[in-house]
Order: sequence, then structure tokens, then C-alpha cells
Amino acid sequence: MNREELQKTVNDAINDVDLKSEEIPAIDLYVDQILNLVSECLKNGSERYYDRQLTKTMINNYSKEGLITPIKGKKYDKEQILQILTIYTLKSTISIGEIKRLIGAMYATEDFDVNGLTQMYDRYLEIKGANRERVTEVVDGIITRNELDVSDDLDYISLIFALTAFSAHLKNVAQAMIDERFPAMTEDVDDELEGDKADNKYDRKREKLAAKSEVKIAKREAKVAKTEAKFEAKVAKVNEKEKEKMKED
Repeated sequence: MNREELQKTVNDAINDVDLKSEEIPAIDLYVDQILNLVSECLKNGSERYYDRQLTKTMINNYSKEGLITPIKGKKYDKEQILQILTIYTLKSTISIGEIKRLIGAMYATEDFDVNGLTQMYDRYLEIKGANRERVTEVVDGIITRNELDVSDDLDYISLIFALTAFSAHLKNVAQAMIDERFPAMTEDVDDELEGDKADNKYDRKREKLAAKSEVKIAKREAKVAKTEAKFEAKVAKVNEKEKEKMKED
């Protein structure tokens, strides 16, 4: 792959399309109508985004987590649809618990309503569009500064590593900013308000796996130490026999 071919790959990778606020009908919609709107929108972008469809299960989960204001009947109004779209666009980067904190912070501001949410969403898409153009600059900058030859497999892989690290850093910055301004409450007062069960389960599982890993490491170290001790004892025994043999000679 040469530089020009890489450019086409980058352009295709960032060619995602979001549903704009003005494209949302002024009437309330059933969930299937919302899904069709998003699905039709995705068709205007790269094929790689086709499998990232919004689903009924996702919307139900958003509702269970308290991320969407309660609906009346079976239809969603524009504010609820915007809430769904906001969660949908952010969840690939940050956790549901972190999104919940952001949405809670928005609605905690004075007089925040559907108009404020619409402005926030529109502003988000505007900045996202501008940043999309900067992605190419970032990729080109890494290639140029590090004198990478993308036609060489090892340099190509180095570029992928660099982009992965850059992405991770930006994600960590966003999460750190959330923690700094909108910290999670402690567990003793957080259960009812936060309700981020998925994240809590993940954390517990991670801690359990870490504990198991530590046990395995400790057992392995003990086994290694035991093996080394046996080896040293064997060497000492051989040396002792050699000394005795030399005395006899």
C-alpha cells in the first residue's frame, strides 16, 4: 500500500454519517421508525458502519439505565430521540456510566430542555465534522515526523501502533475530564443514582481475574523457587562427591 492508497483507506474509515437534529420529524415516533431513520442515515457512510446499527435492545437498555426520560405510551418525542442518538454516538468510546454522568450534568444546568439538548447535539456534530478533517493531518503528521514508509510492512504496523496509542490517550483524557468535573459518587450512596450495573460487574470480574492472576503468579514463583532449590541441592551434592573423590585420589 502506498501513501495515496492509505489516504483512501483513512477517508473510508472516518466516513461515518450521523442523523442531524433537523432530520428528526416533528412528530413522536415508534421505536421501529427511529431504527429505520438511523439505518437509512448509515447507508450514506462507509460499509464498515453498516453493522453498527441501533437496535431495540440498545434503546431498552438506555431506558433501564435511566438515560432516557420516561416515555408516554410507545412513542418517543424529539428530546428522547436526541438522548438516544447522543448515547449511541458516545457509547463506542466511553462507558454507559460515564455517559450517564454527562447527561446528568447537562440536565442539572439551569433551564436545560429539548432546545438546549438540540444545541448541544448540533454543536457536537459540527465539531465532530471539523475533527474528521484533522484525522488525515494526524496520520500524515505521524508518518512524516517518524519517516515511515507505509509500503513497508513493519513501518505500516508501526503506524497502526502509533494511531492506537494516540486514540487511547485521547480516550483517557476524556475519561479523566469526566472524573475531574463530574466524579462518580461513592458506592454507599451511588447504587440508586448511578445504577451502572454493567460497569460494576465488569470491575468486580476484573478484580477477581486480577486476584486469580496474582495467585497463579505466586504459585508459579513458588514452583520456580522449589525447582531452583532442588537444582542447587543437586549441584551441591555433585560437588561434594567430586571433593570426596579428589581426596581419595
